Amino acid sequence: MDNTESIIHLKSASKGFYSKEARIDILENTDFSVKKGETVAIVGASGIGKSTLLNILGTLDKPDNGSLMFKDKDLFLLKDSELAKFRNKNIGFVFQFHHLLIGFTALENVAIPCMISSSINGKNLFKRDMEKQTNIEKQALKILERVGLKHRTSSRVADLSGGEQQRVALARALVNKPDLLLADEPTGNLDKKNSRGVHQLISELNKEMGMTIVIVTHNEELADLMDKKVTITSGKITTI
Repeated sequence: MDNTESIIHLKSASKGFYSKEARIDILENTDFSVKKGETVAIVGASGIGKSTLLNILGTLDKPDNGSLMFKDKDLFLLKDSELAKFRNKNIGFVFQFHHLLIGFTALENVAIPCMISSSINGKNLFKRDMEKQTNIEKQALKILERVGLKHRTSSRVADLSGGEQQRVALARALVNKPDLLLADEPTGNLDKKNSRGVHQLISELNKEMGMTIVIVTHNEELADLMDKKVTITSGKITTI
């Protein structure tokens, strides 16, 4: 793939872990690029390093060596505070376990990334957070409506079904309109009906928002919806 077409490019990256007996290499001097607007499924057996790769792409983990280019910027040269700001603005995360704040409503959970963004930019959040008709609330309401949860905005997480909780998690990941959505087994805890609903929603949102998506999944139906599938073999990322 031509690197000039890539929104994100992992270059010459290696990553390994040490067990009691030896080092286990996950990535070995490998490259991986994703084009803007492309959808990619990372598939394969458990334990090959799919989530490790996703965490590196999301800057939640770092390779032992190599670079991660986002457009023309090497992300691993950024300071931690700069990297946190970058993640908040440019990357949305969805995990198998939704990691929502249980005591908060759907609307409050989705608004949190916007509030963090405002805080990072030095704005006074207190007054804004107390007003019902703020830009943050409107933004959160809009994405909740898009994922089909307009009627559940005031519901607390504990009162939502599993499928609704994952839709809230998806809305939270998308509320800042990130360039890149990273999802790790996003339907792993859902039944078939709810899984298909989330699959369809992810596919639709990719087309509507022009968003780049990388998903780790064992679900063949979800993987088949992506533009391409890759796996990790002998430390290299290969297209299936």
